Amino acid sequence: MLVENNVALQPLNTFGIAARAQSLIRVRHEDDLTAWRALPGWVPPSPDAPVFVLGGGSNLVITGDVKTLILKVEIAGQRLVEETEKGWLIEAGAGENWHAFVAWTLAQGWPGLENMALIPGSVGASPVQNIGAYGVELQDRFHSLDAVDLVTGQSFSLDAAQCGFGYRDSVFKHAPSDKRSFGLAGRAIITRVRFLLPKPWKPVLGYLDLERKMTETGISQPDAQQVFDWVVAIRRAKLPDPAVIGNAGSFFKNPTVSLEQCADIIAREPKVVHYPMADGSIKLAAGWLIDACGWKGKSVGNAAVYERQALVLVNKGGPKQPCTGGEVMTLAKAIQTSVYERFGIMLEPEPVVL
Repeated sequence: MLVENNVALQPLNTFGIAARAQSLIRVRHEDDLTAWRALPGWVPPSPDAPVFVLGGGSNLVITGDVKTLILKVEIAGQRLVEETEKGWLIEAGAGENWHAFVAWTLAQGWPGLENMALIPGSVGASPVQNIGAYGVELQDRFHSLDAVDLVTGQSFSLDAAQCGFGYRDSVFKHAPSDKRSFGLAGRAIITRVRFLLPKPWKPVLGYLDLERKMTETGISQPDAQQVFDWVVAIRRAKLPDPAVIGNAGSFFKNPTVSLEQCADIIAREPKVVHYPMADGSIKLAAGWLIDACGWKGKSVGNAAVYERQALVLVNKGGPKQPCTGGEVMTLAKAIQTSVYERFGIMLEPEPVVL
């Protein structure tokens, strides 16, 4: 266990926001959590003594110096647990880089995660957010996870149903409001995640961008590596590299509306980008809504809307004069107000605000 004080957080968040943490513990093995509990003066996490679990820092907006204790998850390791007729059961440590893990599974001949290539962040953060892209969500490939209760120190496992997955949502994003609530935000830390990659493999190609790639290349039946390469190319063309321009990826969730609401919007805005969902609702493209309100390229201080993708807010100040978390949230709230006034839809931010 490595305990650090007065830690610079700018290298630990992909937005590149400058802030410092009063205390940070690097968790590189499950035993580190036992050692942390044995520290002099240890108190269990509570609303009065909160703990923040930090993964890759890719879905985070820091609004100032952090007095809350930070547990930085760096647990490594990846392995094939079991292969059956149904598929490959793969496990990865929570600290593994997500994109590198996806690439590794393909290199081993285990397809299934390719549509989620190049999503920033760590493996441990993937079920928290129920990440997804190009027609595949984490819950579609999820098997189970291991975690540690930060209050009791007990290890436990959860399956998909127990994780309570929703659109960019899980039990790990909700704090327990009372004794009946199963919210685990601030209460548990994910240590390892397992994925079931199904046999036989079938490509998921329903998104327009992938259909365009098939047309451009003349490849109508791509293999998993080809889908992976397409997704990487599409994301790199649309989204800024956090190593070059600080950002937290897609800043707002794509809102869902009823068929009637969508028809009303289409009557006023015929070009609105929308996708029918299995439950009969309609998903709207948040980036299109923001762009339609004229926000692309606009800024508040050093926080700006990316000129190539309105769904992404960026740090245009760079590492020497970075944007502040306050500038990011002021810009985000102005966008929310603008979209609501025009479309009657309140966009919901994706990142965690600390």
